[in-house]
Amino acid sequence: MPLSRRTLLTTLPASALLAVAAPLRARAAARPTTTGTADPGANPGSDPGANHAALLANTVAIFAGTTESNARPETAAKLAALTSTARARLAALDGAGPGELFKGLPLGTSDANLNTSYQYLYEIALATRAPGPAPSDLRDNVDVRRRVIDALARLHDTYYGDQSKGYYGNWFNWEIGISASVSKTLVLLEEELAAYRPGLTATYLASMDAYLRNGKDGDVDLDSRFHTGANLADITTNRILQGAVTGDDARVVKAVADQLTVYATVDPYNPRHGVTDGFYADGSFIQHDSVAYTGSYGKVLLTRAVQTVKILDGTDYINTADLVAVVRGWVADGFAPLVFEGWMMEIVKGRGVSRTATGYTDVAVVVEAVVDLSGHTTGPDATALKGYVKFVRQTSKAALDPVVFVSPVSVARYADILADTSVPAADLGDAASHTAFNAMDRTVHRRPGYAFALARSSNRISKYEYMSGENLMPWFQGDGAHHLYLTGQDQTLAFGVDYYTTVSPYRLPGVTAPVETRRTIPELYGTAWYDNPERGFTSSSESQNTYVYFPRGTNTLSGGARLGTYGAVGLVLGDDAAYAAKQAGELPDDFVAYRNAAATKSWFMFDDEIVVLAAGVGDPAGRAVTTTLDSRIAAASDTVTVTGRLRDGSDWPGADGGNGTAPGPVDWLRYADAGQGVSVGYVFLDGGGDRGGVPRPTVTLDTVTRSRRVVRTSNPDTPVTKRVFSLSVDQPAGARRLSTAHALVPNATERQLAAYEKYGRYGRGPLTVLANTTRVQAVEHRGLSILTANTFTPGTHHAGRLTVDGAASVLVRTSRDGTVSLAVSDPTTERGTVSLTLRGRWLRAVATDDGVRVRRVLGGTRIDVDTHQAQGHSLTARLR
Repeated sequence: MPLSRRTLLTTLPASALLAVAAPLRARAAARPTTTGTADPGANPGSDPGANHAALLANTVAIFAGTTESNARPETAAKLAALTSTARARLAALDGAGPGELFKGLPLGTSDANLNTSYQYLYEIALATRAPGPAPSDLRDNVDVRRRVIDALARLHDTYYGDQSKGYYGNWFNWEIGISASVSKTLVLLEEELAAYRPGLTATYLASMDAYLRNGKDGDVDLDSRFHTGANLADITTNRILQGAVTGDDARVVKAVADQLTVYATVDPYNPRHGVTDGFYADGSFIQHDSVAYTGSYGKVLLTRAVQTVKILDGTDYINTADLVAVVRGWVADGFAPLVFEGWMMEIVKGRGVSRTATGYTDVAVVVEAVVDLSGHTTGPDATALKGYVKFVRQTSKAALDPVVFVSPVSVARYADILADTSVPAADLGDAASHTAFNAMDRTVHRRPGYAFALARSSNRISKYEYMSGENLMPWFQGDGAHHLYLTGQDQTLAFGVDYYTTVSPYRLPGVTAPVETRRTIPELYGTAWYDNPERGFTSSSESQNTYVYFPRGTNTLSGGARLGTYGAVGLVLGDDAAYAAKQAGELPDDFVAYRNAAATKSWFMFDDEIVVLAAGVGDPAGRAVTTTLDSRIAAASDTVTVTGRLRDGSDWPGADGGNGTAPGPVDWLRYADAGQGVSVGYVFLDGGGDRGGVPRPTVTLDTVTRSRRVVRTSNPDTPVTKRVFSLSVDQPAGARRLSTAHALVPNATERQLAAYEKYGRYGRGPLTVLANTTRVQAVEHRGLSILTANTFTPGTHHAGRLTVDGAASVLVRTSRDGTVSLAVSDPTTERGTVSLTLRGRWLRAVATDDGVRVRRVLGGTRIDVDTHQAQGHSLTARLR
């Protein structure tokens, strides 16, 4: 498989970093203990003392700022926030009751409260180290620093140091969270600790090592499923700081070497240490082995990576330029396509979709990382990164407050970028683009005016993520659910936590679901997980992950092809792993698993339309089934209307703004929210419905009030009221399978929708459904001269002039000069070769990717594509 320029830019620096890891480990082994003095025999030219001093100074600068950065007027609000937070923590410290260090955080059984207590101590210590022009009674306050140190000692002696009592609850708090706060506090108070309690640092290091129970000998274990991706970056960053503050160069060097493994592009066919967490060649990011997670753990990894660049600056451990090149690739290929007008798309946030602070807040984290990254690049790369910062600021509907940045230095640099008139605002990608994140079963299709984001699942990627009482009703989020983002809209009014709160989990747009009531994990078992240690189910066991937290699908087909800015995606719905295991008798009797409905689906993505086909829609168990074409929310006070035209020429008859089931076949419908100034059109195509007819959709437009707590147990019990629009095709219990075909038309006007008229095989509009079965689904867009098809089964499939052998995703476009461009992918990721034939005059190859072979056959042109271990990547050819 040929490597694109984008892939090369991502993988080559990562390979360079991996090449450094082995010498670093040798260096660590050659200096098992150090005292901060140079050891030329271990590494000629290296000065551990100078390195450690640089690490400490860099770390303090990151979190507390510098004299120069903090003198800037732009950082005044950030410094005030640091001080205000510290004062609040000191007040809570003063008001603590029995069994508490801070008021309201009882200790002894809650690992979350213990973790928060350590975080509060760090926040107090931080205020004592932050320089600034304004007077502060906290800055350099020895008494306050010693209060923090005494509190550290108390927590260790009473709640943390006894290994037999510790490690209850979430492993993350013990191995990562607490250590992060402690390590930073040790750096901030290094001199005071040495003068006041010189043994406390070593005591804490011994305990933090002991709590790495998923590691090896108190250190990182690269073969551990817990020490991967963002988690590994967190752990190793902690250990870099620990080594710096104790003068243990071996710890620093080993931690840097371990962290370098995170930056390698994941090869799922040859994973290092069996790890599939991290960034992939197509820009995908996976954590927990199978969760599409760019918008949550991916953010954490991005932040840690950029902080590592800053922490290691001026030391001789690695050439940070290689690290910068890798992370720059992540931003361009992994993050930018998922950010729409300053909003992080829901399809990559896992359980984070249920949190109240999301969307625009997520992107603030990305912006800070890009701001810092731009300071470590030059020339066009720096200009592009700075331009992206301006672009996000310009297009976002939420004013980014740099007070949320971690570093005062970042706040000052952000102000410099915005003030730099030589840098134009520019996205890192094109306004019209199609991104196939096939490694994580996600697709993003963008045009000026909208972005369409699609979430899929398979036996490779999880259907959803539930954990810790978050995302309580996730069941169908990976079953072809889509989000349609419209330009100019405040996305907090369209999506975010309120969307999942008020839209039924059974009526997510794009989803086919059985009509039934499912119960959440706490409702089923009375706890946030299924607790059955005898059968291998504990809070963080592999069984819990596999069957409760993030189950994969049982289907193999999920993926699609990309040809320039156009795309095709196919999905065969499957049950999740838990249901399959329960049917096989592999799970306990009291474990509850739910069965899905059945459908074969395609999405064909053009300029003005996203065409959606579904076939074989129904339920093997005979239940009633609902296929939701779209669901949208609006403010309760907004004027929302639904208009349309039936095939007999009459207007949509729905009362109450559009509620009702169509009395006959429908040409088109239009949803419009006057309050937000947005609209979406729905064009119903021939080739769908029972026996190839046009389905009779149902429109509901209701006012819904629910508490945000229905999606996350720790959310405030805040009632949310929204107008909820839903467009669906409903099948009663026992109904035979049906097919549907429609086009989503973002920002549509009634005139635009009426222009589509009636489409059939010989319709005058640009769209024709060529096939819509469980074997093949195909559409022709005559206006764009594109023929596109998904095939789902073995055997030979026909669609227009195209013949395809076996399962595949194909796009073919003919230009005015007769040149034919095509793209092919294997949506199963399991085929060695995909073959297709274009009937008609023989076409010779003008340009092909490696692995694409073209030859003349009777009646046309044969194209054989080597898809072995291509992981759903599209291979292309140009013919004439």
